[in-house]
Amino acid sequence: MALPAILGFLLWNIGPMIASLVISFTEWSVVSSPKFVGLANLDRMFNKDPLFWKSLYVTAYYTFMSVPAVIASAFLVATILNQEVKGLALFRTIFYLPSVVPAVANAVLWLWLFNPDFGLLNTALGNFGIRKSMWIYDEASVIPSLVLMSVWGMGNTMIIFLAGLQGVPRQLYEAAEIDGANLLQRWLHITLPMVSSVVFFNLVMGLIGTFQVFSQAYVMTEGGPNNSSLFLVYYLFQNAFQYGRMGYASAIAWILFLIVLAFTLLVFKSSPAWVYYEGERR
Repeated sequence: MALPAILGFLLWNIGPMIASLVISFTEWSVVSSPKFVGLANLDRMFNKDPLFWKSLYVTAYYTFMSVPAVIASAFLVATILNQEVKGLALFRTIFYLPSVVPAVANAVLWLWLFNPDFGLLNTALGNFGIRKSMWIYDEASVIPSLVLMSVWGMGNTMIIFLAGLQGVPRQLYEAAEIDGANLLQRWLHITLPMVSSVVFFNLVMGLIGTFQVFSQAYVMTEGGPNNSSLFLVYYLFQNAFQYGRMGYASAIAWILFLIVLAFTLLVFKSSPAWVYYEGERR
């Protein structure tokens, strides 16, 4: 019964990974035979390709802005939606809806919102007397603009936080309230520890997801302006499918894999210091 899943994993996951590792040591343009070049792709990447370092910086910049912003905003919204108010189901649907919008449709929608001439965001800023922004069309604001877009699509993270918040025993809040704990103290000493495992999960998934961001650059910016949104996966795509450098693209993919693995292991290593699991001894 398990054989189809095992074969699928070996053929469509492990097999391509091993193939890409072998290809990363070659120079291959798909239309010609692969030529073994050893570590030449790595040497080019680290010592001769400034665009690799640029794309790595852009990806890290986006990741370390987007992940905290999404987690904080999703946690805040989930906390509000965990209260008993009228129309709660409608509000939950409204906040979750953006996360089910297809990535390309999402990007096209935000292209209109970010339009510097007639976009809704600049229209709203103008109504408050605030100077208009160039958003994704300016080097300084393109990454913050894409971070704003990622916060809008926080629905999945919010739902996971909401599920975690609903699992916090109500009697803990009642006991703390009887002991005189105020709202902030209850949040710091009950809510936050009890959902720390959910924060941990969302942090890991957020890091993995944002290091692989692609559709925004592909649909909205094409890596511009001046390569200021040249994400690593988009640069990988350019090398593989626009420039025909499959060997070099495979090498970039493995470096990205190692970077994501390193950050994931770092989060796992630090988790005993800040993640609380119910029933464990401290």
